[in-house]
Amino acid sequence: MSKTISGNATGFSRRILAAGLAALAAGMTLASPAHADYSEGYKFLESVKKKEGEKVEKALMDNSQIVNAKDVTTGETGLHIVTQRRDLTWLAYLIGKGANVNASDDHGRTPLQLAVSLGWREGVAQLLDAKAQPDPTNDAGETPLIFAVHRKDVDMVKTLLQAGASADRADNSGRSAREYANVEAGKTSQLAQVIEQFGAKGSKPKAVYGPVM
Repeated sequence: MSKTISGNATGFSRRILAAGLAALAAGMTLASPAHADYSEGYKFLESVKKKEGEKVEKALMDNSQIVNAKDVTTGETGLHIVTQRRDLTWLAYLIGKGANVNASDDHGRTPLQLAVSLGWREGVAQLLDAKAQPDPTNDAGETPLIFAVHRKDVDMVKTLLQAGASADRADNSGRSAREYANVEAGKTSQLAQVIEQFGAKGSKPKAVYGPVM
């Protein structure tokens, strides 16, 4: 009698184990497309980092939407990557392939914000020409114009104002680009004067893309 019960229990355990393995296999099968998407995006971004033109071109031919793939750890897109290395050729190429110029990373930074923070005027001009929003904010509420003011880059400030950036949009500390300019450079400085001239409250600045020399 005990042997029969033991045998039945063993058979039941085996059936439970088999069912569990089958369910696990099914789950792995269902998860595979997501894994494939992650893998494709990762490989694409790695190829962008390594400037592997042929691999990037093939990936885009197979899936044009992959141009906006994001790094799962940082939220960065290919545009963020090429902006950080100040690569105008790759920037123009990815934009031409439909890259979203207003995509933000996990800290709310857009390619334009990165370009301004680097003082990369050619990149700023290219991004604005591709309709990048001139006034995005990162997690700290900072705008590209605030970055340009911190750099005391008068030409960059003028460019952003003429593209439609607001001199009075405050960051999370409550200070605007206008206030930073007055405090850091002085109310009589060229920086403050440019903001007064091109960033008047209520004005409608004319869009001019690219650094004004």
